[in-house]
Order: sequence, then C-alpha cells, then structure tokens
Amino acid sequence: MTALPAADAMRSPAGLDLWRSAITSAVVPLEIEEAGGVAFRGHLDRTVVGDVTLFHIAATPHVVRRTPELIGPGDRRYYKLSLQLQGTAVLEQDGRRAELRPGDLAIYDTHHPYELSFATNNRAMVVMFPHELVDLPRDEVDRVTAVRFPSDSGLGKVINPFFVELGRNLDQLAGASASRLVGSALDLLVTMLTQELYRRHGTVNNPTRSLAREVREYILDHLGDPALTPSSIARANHISTRHLYTIFSGEGEPVSAWIRSRRLERIRRDLVDPLYADRPVSWIADRWGLTDAAHFSRLFKAEFGESPTSYRQHLTGQPAQH
Repeated sequence: MTALPAADAMRSPAGLDLWRSAITSAVVPLEIEEAGGVAFRGHLDRTVVGDVTLFHIAATPHVVRRTPELIGPGDRRYYKLSLQLQGTAVLEQDGRRAELRPGDLAIYDTHHPYELSFATNNRAMVVMFPHELVDLPRDEVDRVTAVRFPSDSGLGKVINPFFVELGRNLDQLAGASASRLVGSALDLLVTMLTQELYRRHGTVNNPTRSLAREVREYILDHLGDPALTPSSIARANHISTRHLYTIFSGEGEPVSAWIRSRRLERIRRDLVDPLYADRPVSWIADRWGLTDAAHFSRLFKAEFGESPTSYRQHLTGQPAQH
C-alpha cells in the first residue's frame, strides 16, 4: 500500500489528500469529501489474511462514493462488510438505505455504485473479500446489500459481537490460525445472509430459486466426492443436465468452474489450517475431490499464482510435504 507508512498503519491522523490516496491504493478507487464543515482527519490500520483484508478506520465526518465511472469492467469483484463501532453511518446501494449504529453491520458490493455518509466522528471495521469466498449466487447477495443487521436481534446477537472482537484484535491475526479465524467469520456472515434471504423472500412462491439453492447445497455437501460431475448432480436432484446448466447461467460461471473454484478455495484454507499441519498437500487435495496431483497443482497455480506447496510454506513456514 504505497501511500501508507510501514506496518500498513497511519500512526498519525491523515489529511484528506493522503487519505484519498491511501484508500484508493488499499481498497478501491473512491470519491471522498469532507462533511459538516470539519477539516478531515483519519486513521487507518490494515491487516491482510490471504485474500481477505481487514481495516480499522477512525475518521471525522465525511462522505465516500463509489461512482459508476470508478468501476472498471475488468476489476476484481469484492464484497465489503462494514461494522460500525462508534458514531453512525448511512449506506446506500441497490435502491436500499441502511442506517448503521454502533454494533450494526451491513454488506455491499464494490462492483455496484454506493455511498457511505458519516455525519459525526466515527470508527468502523471494514472487511473486504472477493466474491468467490461467498457460497451464495451474486444475484442472491444483491438482494441483501445495504441491509442493516442489528446487534440486538436475530443472529446479530451472536454474530455481530464476534466481528466486534475481531476488529478489536486485528493485531492478533497472524500465522496459520488467522486464516481459520477469518474463514469462520465469513462462514458466519454467509449464515446471516442466507437467513435474511429466506426471511425477506422465502422460496414458496419461487420454486426456481428454491431449486437453485438446493442444487448448490448438494454440491457443497459433496465437494469431496471425486465423482461429482454435472451429470451426477443433475441425477441426484432429479433434473436434466441442461436444466442444471441453465441454473448456473445467470452466475456467469459454468457449473464445473463453480465446483472447481469452491474446491480450490477450501484446499487453500486447509493448507494453512493448524488442524492439518501434519497432512501432506496431496491428502488435502484428495479430501476435496482433486485426486490427480499434477492436475491439481496446475489448477492451484493458475488460480492463486503459486504452487500449493509454496503457498503453504510462505504462509506457515512449514517444510514441504507432498
């Protein structure tokens, strides 16, 4: 992050120009302006765990906008979770408006325009992660962006405090255990989003969406089966293979690619999980249905830019195990 000092932190509050440069470098290009007639000052800490970046932000009143002009068609797609810690915020995206108070969280998509307004001095934790880390279709997540998840009702009573403690202890996110902890946090988020989708939209009057969820759940439950194929999935769900392809056509990703990306992500997570520190790479790949070692290694390197052995070594310091 070029605009930030060492350790990815602004040790002293930054003015607006430095803040704009730092946020654009560390997050995505944004328009940022002062609010309330107060000269802007902000402080930022950043922690990176794999593909997930966590920010602790403290700032004076300001407005943040992600405009259509700032969104490139080839940009990598991220979701951002914002957890309000102090002060209030208003998030607007996809025709919805969420007013966030301390303890509340909301999710939004960097590939859609949005606006965040902070009328008072504020603190927040922001978690940014690629779309592919969420086992929900994009069009489903689009239905719950800019929705307030309060800390005093529903699953928020359990999940929001977990994120609060995560934000308070960013300096503890180091080593192999960090990947497991952040992965668990994202799993909790998906659980919350899924419950909200059912609460808001249900499935009784939309059998197509109900079937799509059932198919994806079936795939996720059988990722470790090396015999998992579009044909076997279609048979198990009593649909034609052609219908299966239609279900995934709206995702912009064929069913086989969707399966492959989920397997690779779970393998990557397991490679740095302390529970599997004594297991060779080949065992972990087998666990998720990729039994051809050479083929798996090529897929992993194409997806993540390095071999699975190198990935494990540089994140955990473990000696190579094949």
